[in-house]
Amino acid sequence: MTGYHHGDLPRQLLADAAAMAAEMGPEAITLRELARRSEVSHSAPVHHFGTRQGLLTALAVQGFLALNDTLSAHRDDIFEMGVAYVTWALEHPGHYAVMWQPRLLSGSSEDLVDARDRAWTLLFATVAENAPGDSEEPDEGTDAYAAFAIVHGLAGLWLSGALPYPEDPTARARQVVRRLGLDRP
Repeated sequence: MTGYHHGDLPRQLLADAAAMAAEMGPEAITLRELARRSEVSHSAPVHHFGTRQGLLTALAVQGFLALNDTLSAHRDDIFEMGVAYVTWALEHPGHYAVMWQPRLLSGSSEDLVDARDRAWTLLFATVAENAPGDSEEPDEGTDAYAAFAIVHGLAGLWLSGALPYPEDPTARARQVVRRLGLDRP
């Protein structure tokens, strides 16, 4: 085993787990296979993450933190935030696949709950700031749910191969996100 020469083994294990999730899906990840691919002892992933659920939870937290950084950069423009969401998902398919599988994750992880809630809060607040002000009914997050459904659905459909992958996914995402119908400030 040559893997222990890594400078940061937990980070390397998470990168390898993300690659596995993108390639095979998160359900297929095992600690034993991760150790084999990472060229470390079978106990190394257990030492750092405890269980498969611990590993996947750490991977999801890492993904949400990175996604939140991306979303935060677009707080003033819900349309560009939506495009950034889709682009981020396409660039990080392994993280994305794990982040949205709550049955595989530890729901009691405060880091996970905080990071996931932050993503929703960023989206919700940005939608609220961009929503039309003359709505006849008080919005209780409907626009945020619609925005999330559009960007999450688009990314998921492309990543799963259910829709043809466009030549320029950013341009196509921009066209789709503009269908939200929210007024620009």
